[in-house]
Amino acid sequence: MVELITQNFVPLLFAGLLAFLLTGFPVAFALAATGLGFGFIGMELGLFPPTLFQALPLRIFGIMQNDTLLAIPFFTFMGIVLEKSGMAEDLLETVGQVFGPLRGGLAIAVVLVGALLAATTGVVAAAVISMGLISLPIMLRYGYSRTIATGVITASGTLAQAIPPSLVLIVLADQLGRSVGDMYQGALVPGLMLVGLYILFVVATAIFAPRAVPALPAEARIYREPGGSSGHVSLLFLLVLAAVVGYTWSVFHDGIMRAWLGRATAAAGDEVLIMSMTVASLTALALSIVNRVFRLGLLSRLAEQVTFVLMPPLILIFLVLGTIFLGVATPTEGGAMGAVGALVLALGKRRLGWTQLTQALDSTTRLATFVLFILLGSTVFSFTFNAADGHIWVEHLFDGIPGGQIGFLIVVNLLVFLLGMFIDFFEIAFIVIPLLAPVAEKMGIDLVWFGVIIAMNLQTSFLTPPFGFALFYLRSVAARNDYADRITGRTIPAVTTTQIYKGSIAFIVLQVVMVASIIAFPQLVSGNITKEKKLSDREVMEQLQMPAPAAPAPGPSLDQLFPQPPAEPPPSDSQKEIDELFKR
Repeated sequence: MVELITQNFVPLLFAGLLAFLLTGFPVAFALAATGLGFGFIGMELGLFPPTLFQALPLRIFGIMQNDTLLAIPFFTFMGIVLEKSGMAEDLLETVGQVFGPLRGGLAIAVVLVGALLAATTGVVAAAVISMGLISLPIMLRYGYSRTIATGVITASGTLAQAIPPSLVLIVLADQLGRSVGDMYQGALVPGLMLVGLYILFVVATAIFAPRAVPALPAEARIYREPGGSSGHVSLLFLLVLAAVVGYTWSVFHDGIMRAWLGRATAAAGDEVLIMSMTVASLTALALSIVNRVFRLGLLSRLAEQVTFVLMPPLILIFLVLGTIFLGVATPTEGGAMGAVGALVLALGKRRLGWTQLTQALDSTTRLATFVLFILLGSTVFSFTFNAADGHIWVEHLFDGIPGGQIGFLIVVNLLVFLLGMFIDFFEIAFIVIPLLAPVAEKMGIDLVWFGVIIAMNLQTSFLTPPFGFALFYLRSVAARNDYADRITGRTIPAVTTTQIYKGSIAFIVLQVVMVASIIAFPQLVSGNITKEKKLSDREVMEQLQMPAPAAPAPGPSLDQLFPQPPAEPPPSDSQKEIDELFKR
């Protein structure tokens, strides 16, 4: 029996963890209990030294001192405050009025608002539930296909997994040992491309199946000018003017940033994009404020409504991401700035009372504590796993996989895809990713690229029937029984679970296409990360305007100046064990 346990210690370790999880025991405590239990068994069997867990307190204190993890409560608080302030309702109503006159306009509005909510709340449940409560009744009221309506809502809600500043990317960056800023830069373009794929799908549906995505009727368009016009021309003029200002900034951005920050490297493309959109948004907001304060009457009601509702959260997001991409602020500092900005916006709208603030703080504390306890539990588990050379066992599992890096990525994505249907992404990030990251790095895979692929894959698993979490979130708020619409008075049939499942299929295909594209074209991720040029000693001296140092004159050697002390006695056996433990 002892020999059997010794030879199969790592598989038994995972079997013990699975047994704990199947009992319904909380994941954080199941991880810690498994690590401690099997650690003591290993010490009794002589597999591990008695000093195995001596370094555990230092590791836990290291987690508590990790500044990067502070970004999680900051960004969570920012999103919850914006959600409590009614931002989702205002955005869906306003953007729906902009695109409503077009076939598929409401669906496009849901995709765009979903992307914006993803960049603010960062939580899938909040985005899906908000849009399910607000937009689904409207889409059903005006005759949208059930599968299209439910699919758009669930898919747009899952964008919170991959669009910066995503909580998933923060956790993955921490577990992979990479910069959160690099992870944000790498995920920005793939996330925006996925939003574009969703919109193209809606447009194609409007062309080939127009009855599935009808336009809003005239009586549902609430922003009208005295002359009867919709105000879209004024809005288009404002957007074009703001876009011209943003493009002009993009031309001069690199020179301005070089002079301001004193850096020698060229600005990354995503940095230029974010800062140009920030300047464009500020321009549109300033023009609208001037128009309203001085009562110039140059902008329509629709243009002003779009500007005052859409631009403040956009500017907040762009400023947070822009300061991170510029290197002016760390992700933690950017999250703190976002939290303060969200409070200012909510107070400015007079929608943040003491009750809402207390609820936001309570939800933030719960989520941050949940993440921290899982991280502590996974740390205890990894102590025993690493002591048993579990990473070598995991490497051997992938030895026979054909295809090299691509074969490894395909197998890993299938594994993560299946796990994502059953367990939360935090648990995957803290349990599975630390096991796979060393193998990926040993195979020469860029870990930022690897992390973005995993984040996009986790987003896909949120939609997959029958266990996709986003589907359950929408099921919890969609109508289970027939009801009378409060506007038209017509009876609206209930939304069935089968309709929700069918609606997700097309968007799962789109997300799989996006994952495959990232694997096939790594430059979609790596091409957006700022590459710092390393200067030689002579180039550093030239930039400092200092002459290169001359070669030193020969003199006495260091051994002559500083005689070597006598050799120390060899370390004892116990000291060797402690040193070996710290190496692990």
